[in-house]
Amino acid sequence: QVQLVESGGGLVQPGGSLRLSCTASGRIFSIKTMGWYRQAPGKQRELVATITWGGSTDYADSVKDRFDISGDNAKNTVYLQMNSLKPEDTAVYYCRTVTHWNDNYWGQGTQVTVAS
Repeated sequence: QVQLVESGGGLVQPGGSLRLSCTASGRIFSIKTMGWYRQAPGKQRELVATITWGGSTDYADSVKDRFDISGDNAKNTVYLQMNSLKPEDTAVYYCRTVTHWNDNYWGQGTQVTVAS
């Protein structure tokens, strides 16, 4: 199994920045991709950004040019740098990993609130 622990959420004003972290432990060798998803109240969970162990990235159109996903393999940690935040970015952000055997693991979520 893989365990994921997220941190870095909080309250920020529109236009501000936050950085989320997700640290993996357990069967690290099995990880194929890691990513961030978010779920706003009353909405479905949606993809924000993903990164493969090799460093290839993918982003939702709504966050391109504002968010940046990166990884530190030595620390088994993935980061999501969020800039130019908007109120519509308010959501619980979840870290997810997919293994080479297509097992899914989720973190507990961290709240991001963008408000003045």
